[in-house]
Amino acid sequence: MKALVTGAAGFVGQHLVDHLTAEGDEVVSTDRSSGGPDILDPEGLTDLLELHCPEVIFHLAGQADVAHSWAEPVKTLRINAEGTHHLLSAARSTGASRVVTVTSADVYGVVLEDELPVNESAPFRPASPYAASKAMADLIAEQAHLGYGQDVVRARSFNHFGPGQGEAGVCSALALRIARCEAKKESTISVGNLDARRDFTDVRDVVRAYRLLATKGRSGAAYNVCTGQAIAIRSILQALLSLADRPITPVDDPSLFRPVDLPELLGDASAIHRDTGWEPSLVLESTLAEVLTDARRRLRGLSQAD
Repeated sequence: MKALVTGAAGFVGQHLVDHLTAEGDEVVSTDRSSGGPDILDPEGLTDLLELHCPEVIFHLAGQADVAHSWAEPVKTLRINAEGTHHLLSAARSTGASRVVTVTSADVYGVVLEDELPVNESAPFRPASPYAASKAMADLIAEQAHLGYGQDVVRARSFNHFGPGQGEAGVCSALALRIARCEAKKESTISVGNLDARRDFTDVRDVVRAYRLLATKGRSGAAYNVCTGQAIAIRSILQALLSLADRPITPVDDPSLFRPVDLPELLGDASAIHRDTGWEPSLVLESTLAEVLTDARRRLRGLSQAD
């Protein structure tokens, strides 16, 4: 298939492009950082789609930093919600067959313990500006299907991680702090809330899910992309510390605690498994080892550049 990936230069976008290419797809990558149109530029998006005529669009572009959304909520809302509207409108006007829009499990927000694991019918209770922006994007995609008959599939991804992720991801942030601690021969790192439990999926399993949703997902449907298992951030940290080359002690840093932090977010992946056959295959501990190795490599590259 001929696919276009927005946000292709981002963490997930790079992995998705690699996966699509490996599957033999013809891939067009676009990202503002590499000269592509801004997601808030409807004319630029339309021109891009008219030029390349993709069969499937994977919409990953957006503001993905939850902490940053508290500082710039309006900008986050515009990029994630208004940007999704512009992309879907451009896709309709240029005849793209299917759009896979990637939102977030954060749309579920404040989930009660007896509601876990959360499935796609759960109500939206967004607790951060980022979550609200993704809930709006999800609803805009649903409206495009219901109101215009557009072929849209919504992916609600839970926490994903892997090599190449920036410090907005908790696993990579902890790994980079450990790597810096090793490089400076220090003995402590700053940490936030370690008691929160999250459903983590390797990014390479996530992008497999996105392609399967493009080929097998039901038009108009929303799908959780998750493992169905929750693990405490404390356990993630312990696994990373066990791989460190020196003893390191975590120290609470109030600035790293979010204004609202859910105790647990755990997903039900039965819908995507039923409709596409997808299930995660990569082991969390192995990926954490890759994440720490990648953090060390990136730090070495920065020091050599200096």
